[in-house]
Amino acid sequence: MPLFSWLAAAAIALSSITTTVAAAEFKVFSVGDGDTIRVTGTTGANKTTVRLACIDAPETSQAPYGNDARQALEGKLAIGTEVSLRIKATDRYGRTVAEVLKGTTNINQALVQSGVAFVYWKYIEGCDRETYSRLENEARLKNLGVWAVPGDIQRPWDYRRGRKSSGSGANRYRCKEVESWAKAQELLKQGHSYLDRDGDGEACGLLVGKP
Repeated sequence: MPLFSWLAAAAIALSSITTTVAAAEFKVFSVGDGDTIRVTGTTGANKTTVRLACIDAPETSQAPYGNDARQALEGKLAIGTEVSLRIKATDRYGRTVAEVLKGTTNINQALVQSGVAFVYWKYIEGCDRETYSRLENEARLKNLGVWAVPGDIQRPWDYRRGRKSSGSGANRYRCKEVESWAKAQELLKQGHSYLDRDGDGEACGLLVGKP
């Protein structure tokens, strides 16, 4: 069965509160931003976009915090790293929503623990709420990452909402005009769904590899 079909079937079969699934091995193909990666099967076929579940990292345009989050994720998941997924759902963009495991390390939790991502409380169902809460509180008390900023930073979900309400979504973009794959994924999350022409949850796929 093709990788994407397997992922879709697994996502449908699992309830939203499932926290464990049979381990499936994948390889990291690319890192989009602080909470989005692409994976392939271990043979390198069938690329799939994965949105890290239950966390929300600053947007790329929330400089410098968005870039910090992406670099932190790249540091934890180098290209070619083998990972397994705890699949939670498929989001409205067609991305697989999952916790990503590198061996026994939960990468989603590690990002929260290091202070480069927030717990996404609106979508915490299906994850270990107690552990995520504890890790975020520890990062805040230690002034790690975003928690070291005096006065705090705007939460990414509020930031996206503000950009939409300000009319920034009125502009239309063409893939050849977008400077990077990561920027294209950010635009997709902001509502520019026309950039995902084939409906695979990835905007401007031909930009992969463009910094």
